[in-house]
Amino acid sequence: MSNNFDPITRTSAHAQEIDAGLRTYMQRVYNFMALGLSITGITAYLTAQSQEMMQLIFGTPLRYLVLFGPLLMVFFLSARIGKMSFANAQTLFWAFAGVLGLSLASIFLLYTGESIAKVFFITAGMFAGTSLYGYTTQRDLSKFGSFLFMALLGIIIASVVNMFMHSGPMQFTISVLSVLIFTGLTAYDTQMIKEIYYANDDSETSGKKALFGALRLYMNFLNMFLALLQLFGNRR
Repeated sequence: MSNNFDPITRTSAHAQEIDAGLRTYMQRVYNFMALGLSITGITAYLTAQSQEMMQLIFGTPLRYLVLFGPLLMVFFLSARIGKMSFANAQTLFWAFAGVLGLSLASIFLLYTGESIAKVFFITAGMFAGTSLYGYTTQRDLSKFGSFLFMALLGIIIASVVNMFMHSGPMQFTISVLSVLIFTGLTAYDTQMIKEIYYANDDSETSGKKALFGALRLYMNFLNMFLALLQLFGNRR
């Protein structure tokens, strides 16, 4: 007589349920990220096609809002997402992606469209491979978190200093290190996003976790793309 309460069968069924839920959760993370990048890219491209918009954004004090607004928005979203509703968090994320697109419109004036597309696909390939590694590896990447965070702070400080020095070799070094750091962060963040998944989360909590994970991966992808563009982009 079969035992419907066999603990091995129950454990196996539960594991399969978690695996299916985790795949759905990670797919949601990547979908949020992809849509955010699409909003940013389309906004940047359409803005660059309008001379009036470019003059309005970069020829008036509005440029400060466009340049610093996304930074304030990402800090606010990171700090407050736990207390916000999922709907409000989504709205802020899409708004952030759009405003950042306005600030990135200038890359279409600095680089050729062909080189932007080429670097985008290079970035996509690197990101996909690294994120897949972070998702599948059994190696614990958490020990690299502190090192990557300190390296990121160093890159930010060096970038601010070079805004005044205008050193070409220093900018080249910053770009190379940025690619390495954000590649490492992509694997690390993917594993961390996977680890915080919990099968019994309610839909509101699960949605906010997926959105915050998407924000982290979005920032990694975008910074990797911009660093590679500085290294391999063809200037107009």
